[in-house]
Amino acid sequence: MTAPLTDDLTSTTTTTLTPWVTIVWNDPVNLMSYVTHVFMTYFGYPRDRSERLMWQVHRSGRAAVSQGGREQMETDVAAMQGYGLWATMERV
Repeated sequence: MTAPLTDDLTSTTTTTLTPWVTIVWNDPVNLMSYVTHVFMTYFGYPRDRSERLMWQVHRSGRAAVSQGGREQMETDVAAMQGYGLWATMERV
């Protein structure tokens, strides 16, 4: 029989395993072609996927462009902001 998990261990495990997403927000500054270019350049997405994400940003006001661990999403958010895009992260 295994010992029950403590609250500390449970919260640590949950935090580690919980995926995060990088959200790119629509803004009045960047051209749609530039947003597509950023997705292709940074994430290595093909043009069709990059354009679908760009249109989602444009029409819905936001799009989740990457998913993973918290540290990677922090890196992706910083990269998007470095390209001049409005980006945040949130837990899924």
